[in-house]
Amino acid sequence: MSDDERALLIASHHDPAELRRATAAREIERVRRGAYRAPRAGTHDPHAHARDHLAAVHQQLDADHVFSHESAALVWGVPLWETPSTTHVLQRSGASSRSAHDIVRRRGLPERWVQREGLPITDLTRTVVDCVTTMHPLGGLVVADWALGRGLDRAEAVRLLVGRRRGVRRARLLLDLAEGQVDPPWETWLRYVAVRAGLPRPGTQLRVDTRAGRFFVDVAWLEHGVLAEFDGRIKYRDGAFGPGYDAEQALFDEKVREDAITERLGVRPLRFVARDARDPDGVARRLLARFPADVRRAARINPLLPAPPARAHGGSSRSRRQFELPR
Repeated sequence: MSDDERALLIASHHDPAELRRATAAREIERVRRGAYRAPRAGTHDPHAHARDHLAAVHQQLDADHVFSHESAALVWGVPLWETPSTTHVLQRSGASSRSAHDIVRRRGLPERWVQREGLPITDLTRTVVDCVTTMHPLGGLVVADWALGRGLDRAEAVRLLVGRRRGVRRARLLLDLAEGQVDPPWETWLRYVAVRAGLPRPGTQLRVDTRAGRFFVDVAWLEHGVLAEFDGRIKYRDGAFGPGYDAEQALFDEKVREDAITERLGVRPLRFVARDARDPDGVARRLLARFPADVRRAARINPLLPAPPARAHGGSSRSRRQFELPR
């Protein structure tokens, strides 16, 4: 049993009056109906509550079960684009009429599953296939990118699609687009926006040997002289990576790096930050503006790739706006 499970208080095992008193005193907080835990002080992990919820469901379910879809991905350690609002579970029997609204139940236990952190979850391949066939495509691509970098057999995942009825065409596209040499989720987001806009498939982690050392560019269309990177601004805060971390030195080092790449390749990378996720249309326009006219004219929005949702933890904030590509 994991530390998180040990920290949970299941109502059926405790005095109801004591639980009410502790809740009123804010000594514990509710995870879901019938499950509580001590408040998480100072945590910045956006997925912490979802993991608590999953652990509570595990302790409260009597029947055999295996967690699946984004719930399994969460346990695998995938940096999901959106925090799951429900827990997905496979059971031998289907959902009853009184099934809880915060659990998505599916009938049938998988042949292959693993135990991870004390929790039964679908194996990595099944988890990826479930995600790319049911999640928003950006979320599914984040899962596939992460898994490919950790040994996922792409061909096996494609074979597992056989017999699926929904989302297969899009899932095949996502599995084809997946790259193992990326750092999800933000580098995945940048590629997704580019491919959705109809740009050619970019290279990833382009190695550039410069006078200042060897560097890697996140996304590159070298034949068109276009480079793009996601800039995690947290690295420019003192102490961001532990005591003694110097943000001013990090900013200086990044300037040296960017100048060296520009000198070597003759082009300065476009830089994007987290707030750009609020305007993916603007990101696409900035990218397209760097390409020659024939590429811009040929660009068409890929109908299999809807607009990316903003990264709003704990909810699903999806933009449905379409946009016109510059010609």
